[in-house]
Amino acid sequence: MYPETRLHIAGEWRGARSGETLPIMNPATGEEIGRLPKAGIADLDEALAAAERGFKIWKAVSAFERSKILRKAADLLRARVDEIARTMTIEQGKPLAESKGETLAAADTIDWFAEEARRAYGRVIPARADGVLQIVVREPVGPVAAFTPWNFPINQAVRKVSASLATGCSVILKGPEETPGSCAALIQTYLDAGVPGDVLSLVFGVPAEISGYLIPHPVIRKVTFTGSTPVGKQLASLAGLHMKRVTMELGGHAPAIVFRDADVDKAVSVLVANKFRNAGQVCVSPTRFLVHDSILEDFTEKFTAAAKKLKVGDGLDPATRMGPLAHDRRIGAIEGFVQDAKQAGAEIRTGGSRIGNQGYFFEPTVLSNVPLSARIMNEEPFGPVAAINGFSDDDEALTEANRLPYGLAAYAYTRSTETAERAASQIESGMVSINHHGLALPEVPFGGIKDSGYGSEGGSEAIEAYLNSKFVSQARA
Repeated sequence: MYPETRLHIAGEWRGARSGETLPIMNPATGEEIGRLPKAGIADLDEALAAAERGFKIWKAVSAFERSKILRKAADLLRARVDEIARTMTIEQGKPLAESKGETLAAADTIDWFAEEARRAYGRVIPARADGVLQIVVREPVGPVAAFTPWNFPINQAVRKVSASLATGCSVILKGPEETPGSCAALIQTYLDAGVPGDVLSLVFGVPAEISGYLIPHPVIRKVTFTGSTPVGKQLASLAGLHMKRVTMELGGHAPAIVFRDADVDKAVSVLVANKFRNAGQVCVSPTRFLVHDSILEDFTEKFTAAAKKLKVGDGLDPATRMGPLAHDRRIGAIEGFVQDAKQAGAEIRTGGSRIGNQGYFFEPTVLSNVPLSARIMNEEPFGPVAAINGFSDDDEALTEANRLPYGLAAYAYTRSTETAERAASQIESGMVSINHHGLALPEVPFGGIKDSGYGSEGGSEAIEAYLNSKFVSQARA
């Protein structure tokens, strides 16, 4: 039921040279379902040599041909959606419908980058003198080291790999050790579509050891990372020491402001769905709910009632609406947030506890009247916990929305065009969605500001960090 997962290096699926392995766990049962090769320095050296060879090959392939190969990979991914989604649910825990949605969305992302590959245009600059031609040529930056997390095993990897391949770069992907099977299946689609083996490597292991070796290595010219802000800062610092170009998609703490004139029922419906999607393990999940005092109790009661109705269980069960947390470490982390908030004076409206002793299930949790001193109001919870507080005037809400050093995503609900425009302009965030959740489509930018990182992993902006601009000035001989 669960596939054997291996490293992919230099066109070969294989184990680690050392023979070392790591366990793979099913979060719904807490049981081991497989073993994963643990890459060492010998494996990384082989991957680096392959990336260097592969870059010379792949950059010479026309953008038109690269686009055709990527489109074929997208079609293969769609054809394999049922098998891949089942693997993802077994290893990550999210409901099967969410796994299928992630896989199909990834195919759309590959299609988007396939088209962007054909549109990495240069330009002609008018010269000041006769007989001079001035052009700007776009060239791939070089081999890429990409690091992706476990919460969206395909969604995060597909953006980095597709951007690399679309622009002519080779790539070494350090995939998520907790969820390797679905990530490996994604890589297989690129290879089956015609990407040469040396161009695309997949490794797993100890994250700090792999990043500490790949990032400074002279073969690597570009680093892209999705993960926590503390780790992202360390990796960006390491890359900076070696003048490597970086894209960082880091943590967030998304405010969701519900203004006095909002459609409360609509806000509750959309926010509940997005708060508890993937058990709250989403970087753009709404985490701080700021609701106008005049509608605070109405909103809180309806939100709590909706949270109580969510069916929590094994993601393979069609009735499940929220699966387990992805690994046992998240249980302790979420329990810590809830207990700290309770001790600070917050009220637990529903949930707050682990469910059973088998698997990593946690109740959908709603907290109200949470003091700003509580950890959950200052640190990204990354779990199924909603913290709801009131505000009396709009300035107060906007000030709270901007209080933290994060700036990845933010949400607002209002019927007023003026209020919506004010929220859009004054909220300090890389992405703001008003009256719906319209983020993460392939064609729109995806990225944060402040401590939430820099660069984009979506839209036409996404390929910029994978390209060098070369200026060529030529006069008549």
